[in-house]
Formats: sequence, structure tokens, C-alpha cells
Amino acid sequence: MLIREEIAALLTTAVEEAQRQELLPAAALPPILVERPQNPEHGDFACSLPLRLARAARLNPMEIAEQLASLIPVAGAIKRVWTAPPGFVNFELKQDWLQAQATAINEVGDSYGNTQTGLGQNVQVEFVSVNPTGPIHVGHARGAVLGSALADVMAAAGYNVTREYYVNDAGSQMQAFYGSLYARYAEALGKSDVEFPENGYRGEYMVEMGQEFATEFGNKFLDMPQEQGVAEIGAVGLDRMLVAIGEDLARVGVSFDVWFSERDLFSQGQYDKAMGLLEEQGYTAHRDGAKWFTSTALGEEKDNVLVRSTGQPTYFASDVAYHFNKFVERGFDRVINIWGADHQGHVPRMKAVIGALGVDPERLTILIAQLVALRRGGEVMRVSKRTGELITLKELVDEVGADACRYFFLARAAESQMEFDLELAKKESTDNPVYYVQYAHARISSILKLARERDIDWSDGDVSLLTHEAELALIRKMVVLPELVDTIAKNLTPHVLPHYATELATAFHWFYDHCRVVSSNVEDMPMTKARLQLCQASKTVLARTLTLMGMSAPEQM
Repeated sequence: MLIREEIAALLTTAVEEAQRQELLPAAALPPILVERPQNPEHGDFACSLPLRLARAARLNPMEIAEQLASLIPVAGAIKRVWTAPPGFVNFELKQDWLQAQATAINEVGDSYGNTQTGLGQNVQVEFVSVNPTGPIHVGHARGAVLGSALADVMAAAGYNVTREYYVNDAGSQMQAFYGSLYARYAEALGKSDVEFPENGYRGEYMVEMGQEFATEFGNKFLDMPQEQGVAEIGAVGLDRMLVAIGEDLARVGVSFDVWFSERDLFSQGQYDKAMGLLEEQGYTAHRDGAKWFTSTALGEEKDNVLVRSTGQPTYFASDVAYHFNKFVERGFDRVINIWGADHQGHVPRMKAVIGALGVDPERLTILIAQLVALRRGGEVMRVSKRTGELITLKELVDEVGADACRYFFLARAAESQMEFDLELAKKESTDNPVYYVQYAHARISSILKLARERDIDWSDGDVSLLTHEAELALIRKMVVLPELVDTIAKNLTPHVLPHYATELATAFHWFYDHCRVVSSNVEDMPMTKARLQLCQASKTVLARTLTLMGMSAPEQM
């Protein structure tokens, strides 16, 4: 159990005892939120429960706080319990408990930070999922990094996580891609009378792909009837594009357990099953030759088209079938979708249709990753797949590196728009938070290397010697990681990881500046060993944090 949970349990017991003694009226207990206060004078943890109980109890919050504090035993890791206006209960941890955590972290090693919050629930995280009609660009990359980091943290929190890419390989946009590729391929072979699709993809990458196919296949697709040629070159182009997308995402540390084809929803009957279920439940209507999902029956402002009057299913209908597959057929306990900003308006209807399928809408969470603007000096750069004005993920990684991509894309909440400062991301100075955090890990590595070169064995270091303010502050920051994993998994907020990594690096640099670690004096050896224990623990926690962010932990810089 996390120390935060232990404190919450102590508060629960105190309330129950106060109610038994009739110091508080019997009433349902609100959720107990135990937080780390910003001001260290308020202790290691604080809880505002008395403020939340005051109205129902018809008592002064401070009176409730005093009653609860008096009923909480000072034992175990707790050194002191006291109250503060306007109605907080504060907790301070024992110094020897904090010191022991350095040893505990070293014993746990690389799995430090793992929790059992998820209790083995099956969770699907679906992210990226862009149409395979062009290379991954920076707008897609933000959702990719957010999704992969969130999935990794949820796995660390005890969830059974499936990382999934939904391949939109059906519909009009894919037909436009196939037609564009065929036209560029024909053009490369000197055949200029093939009409380029009106809504086609005009990027340079299409010209290059057409030229590659002309070299590789010659007139193979031109010798076929055009409809057949478009279909067959399109199938090859789709496969190549998916390979390229996978390779580009791998460059920034993103991978998937499942690549799910939209076409399979139709060929394997899942689309028909989902539509049939909606019809059975009375949530469809036929108007103007089209089939509608009657969202208004579930509180939505308007109904939504499932099948157009042409007989062509909408993207919404495919999404219905896909989520039927997720929840009903594959049985995920929870589904998290990370969508782009252009999908904001689709969230309410998706929630509504999940309920219509007989699934609790609370089991579906949709996170919207807002837009990214790249800034180089004073210039803001933009992206567009259709016009070909692309800044691809590959180009970004080549310029600033994968670690910088991941840190900066993670550093803002998904719902916040962000600017990516290319010049800052490339700086090799402490102005760049990526450099600052990784330098802390490299600095620790060099300290431990020096100790090994001097044949110092610090495995028996006495951590009770760690009494300096900077030493204890560093330990206090290190023990936050399991709580952070727990919080991110519950609130789906991976953006707090980069901020924690920076704070942890700051705490280590402060310790290093105030506490000499490796001393050449024999009489200082006990302190040297104790501080090496602390350095080893710091390295473990910092490396674990970087790993959860999908970043490297360099041994030297």
C-alpha cells in the first residue's frame, strides 16, 4: 500500500471512530483526497476532509480537524499529525522512514514505481490511428507520444494494456489515396492522361512513391484495366505506407500490440452485428433514404447518419462497429481513445452510441490531443497532408532527436495547445529541460563509476547518516514516483511525468552541490557509502522516470 493510501485509511478510521463516539454525525464519507502540499511547512501530506465534512456535520472545519487529528495514532511512518486553518489535517513522515527508502529503492531496482492500482483490468489504449495516406507528421506525433507514455504508465500501475492502431483502410479517403498513387505512378511512366483525383494527395511523397513503383513494377498496373490497376497498386501502396508509418513511429519509441483493420469490421461481420444490435434496441431510423442513429433519444441535440442514401457507411458507422468489437467481442474493461483536435465534436455521439450498445459509457474515455505549432525562431511552421506542406515526424526526429520529441510532446496536458520550440530542443545546456534531466542521470553515473574505480563497495552504506536537508529533500522527491504512477493511471495525465523528472533532477543537483559524495579521507568512508546508496537510488528513480517517458537514460554526456 502506498503511504498516501495508508494515511487515507487512518483518516477513514478516525472518522468512523469519531462517529462512534458521536463527535461527528453519521453520514456518508466523501472521497478522501490526500495531497502533497506545496509549502513544506505544511508537512509531507495534507487532507482537506474537514472542510468537506463541515456542512453535513454543521460543525466548524477546524473543530472537525482537531477531533480527527486527536484520533490518528502517531506510529509507523508517521512522526506528527497536526491541524492548520481553515480545516486541514497535516502529516509529517519520520526521518528514519525516509532514510530507509533509499535502501528500499535499491532493493526493488528497476521495478520501483510499479503499483497494483489496475488489479489486472484489461485496458485498450488506441492512439495515432490516422488514415494511412501519408507519412506521420508532427500533429500526429503528439498523440503518439501521449498514448505510448500513458500505456506504459498504466502497465506499471498493474493494468493489462493493449496498445492499438486503428487502420482506417476503408472509405473515400483511401480511394483518393489509391487514385493519387496510380496517377503519380502513370506520370512517372510518361502517361499524362490519367486524371488526378480532385480530392487527391499532392505531397511530394506521392510523387516519390509513384516513381519508386514505376521503377519496381514497370507497366504492370498500367497493363490492367484502370479500375483493377488502381485497386492493386493501392493495396501495395497501403502496405508500404503502413510499414513506413510503423518505422517512423518506432524512431520516437512508439510501438503497437495490434494494428486493427477497418476493412475487417465489414469482412468479418462485426459491422452487421453492431448495426443489427442498434436496430434491435430501437436506436435507428430510416429517413431520406439514409439510416440514422437516433441520438436524440439519448439526449443528443441531433441524430447522426450511419448509412448514407448511397448505401455507403459513414465513418461514424465504422466507429460504432469498432467499439462494438472492443467492448462486446474482445471484452475490454476500459477503452481509452486519443484523438486529434478535429474529432472533438464526435465525442458526445460516441458516448451516446456506446450506451445504446448496452455498454456503460463511463468505460470509454476519449482524450483530445490539441494542435501543435512548431516554432523556429520567430517563425511558426504549419502542416497539411493534402497540400503536401508536411513537417514529418522523421524530419523532426532527425533534427532534435527522439528524446526531445518525447519530452516536449509530453510536457503539456493533451487538452492544451502547444508550441514546440525547435531551437530550445537542440540546446545542449541547462536551459533545455531534456538536457538538464539527462545530465543529472549522467552525473550520477559518473559518481558511481568513480566509486567503482576506487573499489568502494557501498552496499552496506548506513542510510541513517543521511540527515542533511538536501539529502532528505531528495529522498522525499524520490518516494513520490509510485504515487505519481498511481495518479497518472487514474487521471490519465502523463504530462506530469516531465515536470516530475525536472523536479527530481533539481533535487539531485541541489544535493550534489551541498553534499560531497566520494571522499578520499578514510574517516569519511561511512558517509561516502551512505551517499553512494542515495546516489544509486536516485539513479534508479530517475532512470525509471525516463523509461516511463520513453526516453533514454545516458551514462555520460
